[in-house]
Amino acid sequence: MGSTISMALLLVFAVLLLNAHLGSCGCFKRIFAFSDSIIDTGNFRSGSIWAPPYGGTYFHHPTCRCSDGRLIVDFYAQALGLPLLPPSGPEEKTGKFPTGANFAVLGSIALSPDYYSKRYNFSMSHWCLDWELGSFKTVLARIAPGKAATKRLLSESLIVFGEIGGNDYNLWFYDRQRSRDTPYKFMPDVIARIGSGVQEVINLGAKTILVPGNFPIGCVPVYLSGHKTNKSTDYDQFGCLKWYNKFSQKHNQLLRQEVGRVRSRNPGVKVIYTDYYGAAMEFVRNPKMHGIDDPLVACCGGNGP
Repeated sequence: MGSTISMALLLVFAVLLLNAHLGSCGCFKRIFAFSDSIIDTGNFRSGSIWAPPYGGTYFHHPTCRCSDGRLIVDFYAQALGLPLLPPSGPEEKTGKFPTGANFAVLGSIALSPDYYSKRYNFSMSHWCLDWELGSFKTVLARIAPGKAATKRLLSESLIVFGEIGGNDYNLWFYDRQRSRDTPYKFMPDVIARIGSGVQEVINLGAKTILVPGNFPIGCVPVYLSGHKTNKSTDYDQFGCLKWYNKFSQKHNQLLRQEVGRVRSRNPGVKVIYTDYYGAAMEFVRNPKMHGIDDPLVACCGGNGP
């Protein structure tokens, strides 16, 4: 069975993370999530994700998830005894969202598209963290009007804040005409926006926030096909592109530092860095142990090496 990195890490990552930090304890009444296609459960409702093989292994029909099965956030919900998280978009103006809502959108970026347009003359996705947080605040104003009600609701909720920022890099790297070194220059701004976004939800009343890091993008099939080289020294022992994995590691190093700063400013709030990189690499290093034939080949498009 082929697998994308995002699909491959689902079960082990969910088990490791939830058992380590949260558990099936009934601690949370709802989940609110912000991210991109990694956990979008139906806010982006067009394109090939409406057709097989998407949704083929668990739901047995396409569900607007960028996977043939469940996503990370689905495992979070099930581990906490909650229903699968509904997308916010279809019911933004009317939904009550008693067990939470998912604001993640396929293609979403951390910084605003204007940032890239003005600084780099580069067109980015219009979906961004500003939009997701704005929609979140609109929903909160309706389902928990007033500061006290909002704080009470969020204190009983788990916030999944990411992964976000990956597409800021992906969309740049996919354009082979641009320097691959430039994303290092805007990386600090991506990190700062994630940190300020986490602070926004804390200011609204959130008490437990997961902040996932980036994946080993040098192992992702679309990178392996789009950035293929003839130099064996460009690859590690697992067949992943070393330069891109080092880039992800740098992002994660800075993000861990930012999470530490946010945590120090907010005593009494749990801000938890979650290691997507390490969890994904477990599948790359030991695929057979997890029932995976080839961890570097996609299940649903995205090619491979």
